[in-house]
Amino acid sequence: MNILEYINKKTLEYLEQSPKAERKKIGQFFTSAETALFMAQLFSIANHKKELSILDPGAGSGILSAALIEYLQSFPDLELIRLTCYENNKKILELLRNNLEWIAAHSSIKIEFQIIEDNYILVQNEDYNGYIGASFVPDQYDFVICNPPYMKIAANAHEALVMKDVCYGAPNLYFLFAAMGLFNLRDNGEMVIIMPRSWTSGVYFKKFRDKFLRQCVLENIHLFVSRDKVFDAEDVLQETMIVKVRKTTAKPSTVLITTTLSNRDFSQRTKFVAPYNDIVRGKEQYVFLATDLQELETLRLLDEWKETLPTLGLRMKTGLTVDFRNRDLLRDTPENRTVPLFYSQHIREGRIVFPVGTEKEYILADQKGLLQKNSNYLFVKRFTAKEEHRRLQCGVYLSKSFPGYQMISTQNKINFIAGEHELSECVVHGLYVLFNSTLYDRYYRILNGSTQVNSTEVNAMPMPPMHVIEAMGRDLLEKKDMSEQSCDLILRDYL
Repeated sequence: MNILEYINKKTLEYLEQSPKAERKKIGQFFTSAETALFMAQLFSIANHKKELSILDPGAGSGILSAALIEYLQSFPDLELIRLTCYENNKKILELLRNNLEWIAAHSSIKIEFQIIEDNYILVQNEDYNGYIGASFVPDQYDFVICNPPYMKIAANAHEALVMKDVCYGAPNLYFLFAAMGLFNLRDNGEMVIIMPRSWTSGVYFKKFRDKFLRQCVLENIHLFVSRDKVFDAEDVLQETMIVKVRKTTAKPSTVLITTTLSNRDFSQRTKFVAPYNDIVRGKEQYVFLATDLQELETLRLLDEWKETLPTLGLRMKTGLTVDFRNRDLLRDTPENRTVPLFYSQHIREGRIVFPVGTEKEYILADQKGLLQKNSNYLFVKRFTAKEEHRRLQCGVYLSKSFPGYQMISTQNKINFIAGEHELSECVVHGLYVLFNSTLYDRYYRILNGSTQVNSTEVNAMPMPPMHVIEAMGRDLLEKKDMSEQSCDLILRDYL
């Protein structure tokens, strides 16, 4: 039995005795042996390297360290590995120590290891924030391998205050571990980390991206087609990726993007070498996850247009009413002083169908903050299932269809695009052509891997000039065909 097989066996025994609900509370999800080995094999080992220092923050059972040490057994020049593991979960510390002792006893390379039984973020507060002095050099390593905890913390949590330079709002521990892991890398050192896709776009992660991508470069990105197959023993539904970064400011010309169906067979993966500047781009430093030439061409085609919704005097906004917080205002049928409350189920085949006979379709017009003018809008669903054909699902809302109301309301599970002034029917239908097209749906999927349509990303997407949007809308009104194929044909004429 090799090193990884043994540690994986011990890890699975531990998992059988450790309830998932308990581990979820602390954001602890275990990496499969296949994923751990794939991550280990992403590291580049220099010829004739005799010593390596490795950091495994949030080590758990030590399976990532085991996979990396197993991989390193095949490099005959290596003589010494210095391994540091952080782990402060007392329930797993004994297993981690036993595992590392077994590894050290069975490795063909000498292993010197230490376990730091402390909070990985908090213990480095003085180092990270430079309180000790400019001349102080923190602990730094050749390699960092990491499966960080996945857990939101409060904006005033101690960890967030230690790393406030990368935090916006209530952060998630995973990107604090990524930023601290980079801090612990030597210049030109490598980190391989598994984490959600959410950091690649949006204002929430802007401070993190600004610092992270200023200090390192992406060399490898691995994506999973099925979000339920990454931690398939752990019931985690998360858009997750594996990233290899190098701590350097020298930008490479390309980045390798690979994809697999699951975490069980990495040999069957697609490979795409993409130009680096097509993947990491813009002042927002969004990471566009294009996986083939077709997706790259989509980016390049739409980037010919330089407008955005805000530059056109338009903006996507989130629906105003959180229904469960305003139950006392909701009604099943129209009454005196009620207005329609539009949900995602009212978006049907490009149009708005109301009412549809479901509960709570009306809301009392008592709170002005929940009301918006009965005007022309493009409604866009905020949430779709991963398996659905389209991420962008929209419908044209026309005020003339509801002449009895001056005001309406929108539930916060839909977005709407509005203007400074009422949008013409041509403009609304032109926006529909864009958002219902294959190209725009593909662009959004490359930009944002989540199943939520975020207004921040949409407001940053390239748009044609207003006269082009109006012309597209006229074409659609003439065709009277709201299908995706119809929108594709119209859009193609203007690209």
